[in-house]
Amino acid sequence: MAPAGESEWTVLFDGSTMNAWRNFKSDTSAWRIEDGTLNTTGGSGDLITNETFGNFELEFDWRITEGGNSGVIYLAQEGEEYNSTYETGPEYQIIDDESYGTVHNITLEKNQMSGSNYALDEPQSVQLKPLGEYNQAKIIVNEGHVEHWLNGQKVVEYNLWTDEWKARVAETKFKDMPGYGQFKEGHIALQDHGDPVWFKNIRIRRL
Repeated sequence: MAPAGESEWTVLFDGSTMNAWRNFKSDTSAWRIEDGTLNTTGGSGDLITNETFGNFELEFDWRITEGGNSGVIYLAQEGEEYNSTYETGPEYQIIDDESYGTVHNITLEKNQMSGSNYALDEPQSVQLKPLGEYNQAKIIVNEGHVEHWLNGQKVVEYNLWTDEWKARVAETKFKDMPGYGQFKEGHIALQDHGDPVWFKNIRIRRL
């Protein structure tokens, strides 16, 4: 029996169906299932859960290509005033830490690396698998307290909705997105940043 306040795990992707998912602001999906993975080669748009979640623990495995970029966004909204999932939801960053900057001729900041709370909290004690192998990830959101885990290590911890949070957001590009990080329930989104990315073993439980 699950502890008080926790539910049993729900499988969001079983390797063969996409019943829990659809594209952002769409009734259908442009992603594909291949060899038991949920993936896109780019240009498919962000994928979101049909259901919304507030307090939850989410687990998933991911891998990326050389120079690739993606992410998992949570507490995302679909209002008419929003054109993308990242306008409202914080992001667990997924990226090729070693090669992305070289491939795209930019400097990758620490708070833009894998496991980060994108553009806000840099990850600590990161131990990435070699490129092409799957990494295990976990996101916990509970009454505004957020944790990012990567390959068994807690790499980010922060609190939503506090004065400190609002002040830090005001120093980023999200300051011009009034809905960013404001909601207590929303969709889980798999980001299509234009690069191939693969997900599997996706499951969630409400807290």
